Amino acid sequence: MLGSTHGTLTTDFRARVEACGETPRTAVHSTAAPSAEDTVALDVSGRPLHADAPDLDRFFRPESVAVIGASDAEGRPNTGITRQLIAWAERVGARLHPVHPTRTTVFGLACHASVADLPEQVDLAVLLVADPLPVIEELAEAKVKFAVAFASGFAETGDAGAAAQARLAAAVRRSGLRLLGPNTNLNAFERFREDLDGPAIALITQSGHQGRPVYTLQELGIRLSHWAPTGNEADLETSDFISYFAEQPEVGAIACYVEGLKDGRAFLLAADRAARNGVPVVAVKVGRTETGARMAASHTGKLTGADTVVDAAMRQFGVIRVDGLDELQDTAALLARARKPTADGVVVYSISGGTGAHFSDLATEAGLSLPALSQAKQDELHEWIPEYLNVANPVDNGGHPVGDWRGRKIIDAILADPSVGVLICPITGPFPPMSDKLAQDLVDAAEQTDKLICVIWGSPVGTEEAYRTTLLGSSRVATFRTFGNCITAVRAYLGHHRFTAAYRSPFDEAPRTPSPSYRKAQALMRPGQQLSEHSAKQLLRAYGIRVPREQLVTSAAAAVRAAGLVGYPVVMKASGPQLAHKTELGLVKIGLTSASQIRDAYRELTDIARYENVPLDGILVCQMVERGVEMVVGVTQDDLFGPTVTVGLGGVLVEVLHDAAVRVPPFGEDQARHMLTELRGHALLEGVRGAPPADVDALVEVILRVQRMALELGDSLSELDINPLMVLPRGQGAVALDALAICH
Repeated sequence: MLGSTHGTLTTDFRARVEACGETPRTAVHSTAAPSAEDTVALDVSGRPLHADAPDLDRFFRPESVAVIGASDAEGRPNTGITRQLIAWAERVGARLHPVHPTRTTVFGLACHASVADLPEQVDLAVLLVADPLPVIEELAEAKVKFAVAFASGFAETGDAGAAAQARLAAAVRRSGLRLLGPNTNLNAFERFREDLDGPAIALITQSGHQGRPVYTLQELGIRLSHWAPTGNEADLETSDFISYFAEQPEVGAIACYVEGLKDGRAFLLAADRAARNGVPVVAVKVGRTETGARMAASHTGKLTGADTVVDAAMRQFGVIRVDGLDELQDTAALLARARKPTADGVVVYSISGGTGAHFSDLATEAGLSLPALSQAKQDELHEWIPEYLNVANPVDNGGHPVGDWRGRKIIDAILADPSVGVLICPITGPFPPMSDKLAQDLVDAAEQTDKLICVIWGSPVGTEEAYRTTLLGSSRVATFRTFGNCITAVRAYLGHHRFTAAYRSPFDEAPRTPSPSYRKAQALMRPGQQLSEHSAKQLLRAYGIRVPREQLVTSAAAAVRAAGLVGYPVVMKASGPQLAHKTELGLVKIGLTSASQIRDAYRELTDIARYENVPLDGILVCQMVERGVEMVVGVTQDDLFGPTVTVGLGGVLVEVLHDAAVRVPPFGEDQARHMLTELRGHALLEGVRGAPPADVDALVEVILRVQRMALELGDSLSELDINPLMVLPRGQGAVALDALAICH
């Protein structure tokens, strides 16, 4: 091990440095908790309700840096890395100390044989060794704050690598330092332009190369402040950097390329911090398909999570998910620099009526609001635009007015409308001098308005003066190259500001202590077993969820008496701990109206159960509930986020249509209602073809009670399925007609 009392590196370490060509590659992902043992508020399930943002100031701007395994030998991989680190240290004003067991100087700097020989305590150690594990102990003794491990061969390589990474993560936790990597790169030490003004983009990537499109935005005049290449995330992870960047005053937006999340709860807490601060987080998250998920696992060794849950969790906490790196750069750039919108209305203004109509169709389909301008505003625009052209929205100027003084008048008039928050001008191709004059007018107008002006420069060449100098030279105009990216970015921009204006952190309202329902529910749980329908409904009753009037009976005579008490017509169902799909086995009888039917049904149900060798705890005689909308509400356990709550169309439709919405607890009533609006079948709740509107308030109440159950029972409730939940007409409530519960 390292850290001998002589302050020298061991022979093993010397051999590792010299044998590896000095660029190590080896390392893992653990689901380790943060190293600090801070006391934090916990919810009812014992999970944290907030997490402190790590202080990464000394990581990004250290006062002193040690490079372990530094080299200036020609042809050695570590030589180029050392050279880059020396240049970076000079830029950030840090003192750099090379460390190597056999060198006295590196690039003219005094070289030290070991960490223990360093002349001062260092903030950051960069490990250019094949196996970083033995070095961690010596770094801990030297009280180093941060370390970076480039080595690969950890969790991304399989089970053996994952075990090695787990050992590394455990050593880091014991050490008290914070580690970036392993399997990371030099992106954190890139040169960032210092001549750019305005809010910046902070970049987080798990694959360094995927951040290049965002990094190169600097060449278009868009500021970048940080780049965190998280690699395998044995310690520091994406969530840590989101939390940190959300607190930095210069950061206007956070752009992320995410292959897998290490800790779902940590991610939600970080996203919550960003939402509280109004800092937009834009993310590409791979793993939407089975193939994508498989490739992500092979690259970073992490779970990608059920993508529907990841997607829902991101929307729930305001993370803007985009599909491509081009969308990531364009959306992050717009959100970083644009001021808050004054209105949600979008006006499309173009030289060509066809261009305006085409863009307007796409924008409307994407959900943007394109309000018709008032008649007074249209009359004003017709002072400069011929009467035969449409100016309601989109606004078609016919071309010629943009070439003279009228062009600026038109733009100013549109921007003066209080319903307009965004003006979008698609210029499908350069048409000098019209397009040049139009671009200049838009840039000049942008300097004098607090409203957003977007331009789509459609030329495939991109060398035109109007584009390279006029549009890209403006910090106020957002310039795009495609219709799709502009629409994606503007929709995200408007959506982000609506979201943050109304945002209330669900963690502030999450329950801290168990309810009386929890104690009742505990007595009903059967670890490792599926509950019978009767027992599952008792679990629902414990949480105040309404079930039909029913009785569990064990004889035909008792069934007849129960039917009289419940009230005809009735439903009879077999109830047993191994029954999940009773209808398929013929173990449900509906619409029974007489004692003879009851006796016959009892005999038939018990005969089928014996034939199928299905153990029963009895036969349920239930109130028949017919009028309503069938829904499903359930709980499942996600590998990343823990318990999740799902709502969708119920009965057989849930399996046919897969129309469902998901949320990760905790969430409030507003999110419960929003789940319903996400359903394609939402109109059924509003009443169709003469049906009365359903009791949505009662449905929302059930969703919230199920969420409480999920939070309190935690992973002891593996699965809950209320299907169907009959939502009755407005004011009449909702009734759980069937339920399945599986205990962990």
